[in-house]
Amino acid sequence: MHDAHEFLRSLTVVLGVAAVTTVVFQRLRQPVVLGYIVAGLIVGPHVSIPLVADRAVVQALSELGVILLMFSLGLEFSLGKLARVGPTAGVTAVLQSGLMAWLGFLVGRFFGWTVLESIFIGAAIAISSTTIIAKVFDERGIGGRQRELVVGILLIQDLVAIVFMAALTAIATGAGLSATALVATVGKLAAFLLALLVVGMATIPRFVRLVIGLERDETTLVASIGICFLTAWVAHAFGYSVALGAFLAGSLVAESGHAEPIERLVRPVRDMFAAVFFVSVGILIDPAMVLANTSAVAVLTTVVIVGNIVGVTTGAFLTGSSTRTAIQAGMSLAQIGEFSFIIAGLGLTLGATREFVYPVAVAVSAITTLTTPWLITAAEPAADWVDRKLPAPLQTFTTFYGTWLERMRESSARRSGSELRGLLRLIAVDAALLCGLIVATALWIDDGAEFLGRWLGLDAAAAARVEIGAAIAASLPFVVGIGRLSRRLAGSLAESALPRGQSTLDLDAAPRRALIVTLQLGILLGAAVVVITVTQPFLPSYPGPILLLTLLAAFGLALWQSATNLQGHVRAGAQAIVEALTSYARRSGGATTAPPALTNIHAMLAGLGEPVAVRLDDVSPGVGRTLAELNLRGRTGASVLVIMRAGLPVVPTASERLASGDVLAVAGTRGAIASATTMLRGEATR
Repeated sequence: MHDAHEFLRSLTVVLGVAAVTTVVFQRLRQPVVLGYIVAGLIVGPHVSIPLVADRAVVQALSELGVILLMFSLGLEFSLGKLARVGPTAGVTAVLQSGLMAWLGFLVGRFFGWTVLESIFIGAAIAISSTTIIAKVFDERGIGGRQRELVVGILLIQDLVAIVFMAALTAIATGAGLSATALVATVGKLAAFLLALLVVGMATIPRFVRLVIGLERDETTLVASIGICFLTAWVAHAFGYSVALGAFLAGSLVAESGHAEPIERLVRPVRDMFAAVFFVSVGILIDPAMVLANTSAVAVLTTVVIVGNIVGVTTGAFLTGSSTRTAIQAGMSLAQIGEFSFIIAGLGLTLGATREFVYPVAVAVSAITTLTTPWLITAAEPAADWVDRKLPAPLQTFTTFYGTWLERMRESSARRSGSELRGLLRLIAVDAALLCGLIVATALWIDDGAEFLGRWLGLDAAAAARVEIGAAIAASLPFVVGIGRLSRRLAGSLAESALPRGQSTLDLDAAPRRALIVTLQLGILLGAAVVVITVTQPFLPSYPGPILLLTLLAAFGLALWQSATNLQGHVRAGAQAIVEALTSYARRSGGATTAPPALTNIHAMLAGLGEPVAVRLDDVSPGVGRTLAELNLRGRTGASVLVIMRAGLPVVPTASERLASGDVLAVAGTRGAIASATTMLRGEATR
C-alpha cells in the first residue's frame, strides 16, 4: 500500500507542477515542452524545492510516454510511406550518424577523456530525439515532405542506435567486435523486423478492422493500445527498443485504413504520458554536475547543433531533397534525446565511463531540447535566406539536381539493379579492407617496428616510419579502387537519368557531367565518413579532419565548376523554350492560353526535366509582385527559366515584377512544378 501511495503522490506532484509550468509557458508563447522540462527541474532531487517526485516512478511512466508517442507517429507513417522515403532517409541517417559519432569522439579526446569514454559520448550524440521532434511537430502542425523525411531518418537512426549498443557492449566488455559479430547483429535485427512485419501484416490490420466494425470507441481504444504495448514488449523481449516496436505497431495498425479515428482516440492518453516523459528529462539534470563540466557541455552542444544541421542537410540534399526541405530537416534534427540517455547509461553500467559522462549527455540533451523549437521555427526563414544568397549557378544546380535524381530512381526501378548492387558491394569490400589495414597497423605498430628494426638494422623511430610507409603503400590500391568504383557507379546512375542520344551531338553532356561529379563525391564522402568513424579510435586526431576537409574542398570546387558549366545548358534550354512559346503563339493566332507542357523541350534537353508553361491571369497571386517577393524557388523548389510577355522574352531576375498575361516557363521536379503551378494559380503552398 505504501508503494501505491508513493505512486499516487509522485504522479500528483509531476502533473500538478507540469500543469502550472505549462500554463505559464503558454501565456509566454513558448513551447510547452520547455515547461515540462522546467517542471522536471522543480520536482527533481537537484533543486532545493520541497516537491520531490520518486525518480523510479516517473521513469516508469515516461517509458509509457515514449511508447505512445512512437505509436501515434507510426499511425500517420504507414509502411508505404516508409518504403518511399527509406532509401533517402537511410543514406542521410548513416551519413549523419557516422559524422556525429566521429565528432563526438574527437571532442572527448580533446578534453582528455579515455578512448572508451570518447566512443560512448560519440555514440550518444549521434542519435536525435524522436520523442521531442514528434511533440514539437504536433504542436506546430508540421507535415508534408519535411515530416516524412525527418521521421524516416529518425527510424533509421533508431536502428543504427541498436547496432551501436550491441557494438559498444562487446567493446566495453573486452569481447571486441569482429566483422562476423557485426554481420550477425545486423542479420538478427533484419530477421526480427521481417518476422514482425510478416506476422503483423497477416493479423493486425484484419483484427483492427474487426474491432472498428463493432463501432465502440472504448473497445477500439483499448484494443489499439493493447496492440501497441504488445508489439513494444515483443521488441523489448528480443533485446530491441520499445520505441521501434511501438512505431511498427502504429504502422501496422495504419495499414487497416482506420488510422485517423484511432489516432484521435489515443491522443489524450498519449499527451498525458508524453508530458511525464519530458518531466523525466528535467529530473535527470544535475546543475552542479553540469557546472563542473561547463566547457564540455558547451562544446558538445555546439557540435550537436552544427554537426546535425550540416550532416542531415548535406545527406538530404545529396539524396534528392530540395534545398528548403534539406535545411528544414537538418534544423529539426539538431538535438539528442532518449537513446542518448540509454547509451550513456550503458557505459556507466558496464564501467566503461566515469560518472560525469551521463549528466553531461543529459545536459546536452536538455539544452538542445530547449533550442529545438526555436530552430524548427527558424528553419523556414533560414532556408529562404540560403536560397537568396546562393550564387546563380548553384541556384540553377539545386533546381535541376532533384529532377535528375527523380529520373534516376524511375529508371532504376525499371531495370535490374544487379550491376549497381555489385559496385556497391565492391566499394564496401574495399572500404572494409582499408579499415582492417589501418586498424591492424595501429594495433601492431610497436611489434612491427621492433621486427623491422631487427631485420633492417634500424632504430625504433625509423622502423616505425618504414612500417607506416608500407601501410600507406598497401592502402593505395583500396583507395584507388574506391575512387574508380565510385566513378563507375556514379556514371551508371547518371546514364540512367540522362542517357546519351543516338546522334553525335550530346545535348545533355553538361548536366550529366554535373550529376556524375556530385554523385561520385557524395559516394566518396559517405565512404570516407564510415572509414574515419571506424578507424579514428586507433589513429591520432588530425588525419581524419584533414581528410574530411580535403574531400569537402574538392566537393565544393567540383560542384562550383559543374554548376558554372550547367549555366550554358540552361541558357540554351531557355532559348529553345522562347522559340517554342513564340511558335505556339503564332499557330494559335495570338491566343492567350499557354501550352500545358513543353514536351519537345524535354525530348531535346532532358537535363531540364519536364518544364511547364504557366499563364498568369488577373487573379493570380503573383501579379504585381516581383520574383523575389513571390519566392517561388524558395517555397516550392521550382525555378522560372523564362518569362514571355506580349510575345517577347523577359529575363527572370529577382526584381522582375510579374503582370497579368505573363507566361512563365517553370522547371524542377514533378512535385516542385505541381506546387509552383498551384501557387501561381492562386492556392497557398507551404
